Amino acid sequence: MKKILLLIIIIIAVSCKNKAKKTSNKEAVQEVKRDNFPDELGKVFTKHGAIDAWRKAQVLSFNKGDEVHTVDLQTRKTVINHPKYSLGFDGNEVWLDETEEGSFKGDKNFYYNLFFYFYAMPFVLADDGITYSKAADLVFKGVNYPGYKISYDADKGSSPDDNYIIYYNPETYKMEWLAYTVTFNSKKPSNTYNLIKYDTWENVNGLLLPKEIQWYQKDEKGNLTEAEGTPLEFTLPLLSQGKLAASFFEKPNN
Repeated sequence: MKKILLLIIIIIAVSCKNKAKKTSNKEAVQEVKRDNFPDELGKVFTKHGAIDAWRKAQVLSFNKGDEVHTVDLQTRKTVINHPKYSLGFDGNEVWLDETEEGSFKGDKNFYYNLFFYFYAMPFVLADDGITYSKAADLVFKGVNYPGYKISYDADKGSSPDDNYIIYYNPETYKMEWLAYTVTFNSKKPSNTYNLIKYDTWENVNGLLLPKEIQWYQKDEKGNLTEAEGTPLEFTLPLLSQGKLAASFFEKPNN
């Protein structure tokens, strides 16, 4: 039901936008964004539907189990709705609203955008404040996957010391793997990487977004061994150029 209501809201927003008065040429001029990502990553973004198409989108929504994640892509305001709780980021603070105390397990500040980053790959790796450096190939089952390391400026986000490494297929340029560190609690850089296999994708309004991701185990030498647990599936994706009101992301008044 919440997904249907979201779709209705977006349709209305798009309709209102189309009826709005035309702006002057001066108002219509947009700031030119200068990209600094490597050419190879540009090819990855193009393979997944083009970075320009991603930047035109306003709202992204997807389901993870019983959770409905909705994100304003321009402001990164977020709401996660679950039958027993809701949490989100309203642009200023992260909030939590539970039907009964203790329904949500975890740290809301760490969790609210965690799966957005995993789901919005590879496009979130073109955000502002990123430094790119070539990484050693990832080798798995005799295949070499080229990679780029992503690090962040000190003023970006709550965990600027987090690092990612994206690995892609050298022939198709489709994203295949993601390595990432977790520094939210320690607030210190880490060289311990977790590995996710991006194996199943689906077309969502022209963009290739993940349908299923799989964590992998490593041995004491850091080599990939086997899949860990069951794959995580994302369902009911929605990507729109319609804008949601700021109140959508505010904590409910009970």
